[in-house]
Amino acid sequence: MPTSALILSAVILVGVLASDLGRRAVTRSRLRRPLLIAGIAGSMYLSAFATKGDGLAVELAGAAAGAVLGLIAGSLMRVEHDGDGQAFTRAGASYVLIWVAVVATRLAFIYGSEHVFSASLGSWMVAHHVTTAALTNGLVLMALAMTVARTLSLIARARLGESGGIGQATFGQSNV
Repeated sequence: MPTSALILSAVILVGVLASDLGRRAVTRSRLRRPLLIAGIAGSMYLSAFATKGDGLAVELAGAAAGAVLGLIAGSLMRVEHDGDGQAFTRAGASYVLIWVAVVATRLAFIYGSEHVFSASLGSWMVAHHVTTAALTNGLVLMALAMTVARTLSLIARARLGESGGIGQATFGQSNV
């Protein structure tokens, strides 16, 4: 298994769980951190994108799957507001479970593609004109889109406030 896949998966998993587990204030730095990690990881691990055909479809499917999984993960965080309008989240076991399951599944696929079903995957890739780079990009985009969708979901839900009005929550400067 490529070391880069392990590093990317570990960094995203640890970063998101450290940021979200338990009751946490929604702050600017908390919202920026996962987006910064995703941006750095994307610049390090994404290669040239496929511009047509099934390679592009694999990349788009990875991004779409990640976005859906990120929205599901985000929905497992409860957003609360205190009397001052400060937003807080609560994330517990179900939130951890989805992140761990997705990362483990992605790593299992990578392992399987190298050691278990490499011949059949290779045949499929040749038949559909999908490059290794497109497949790798699809997996990386899945990880990044999950992180970004979770963060955007959190921003939207935190800003709704108790009364449902946009802009009710204030994002404090504390580093949580």
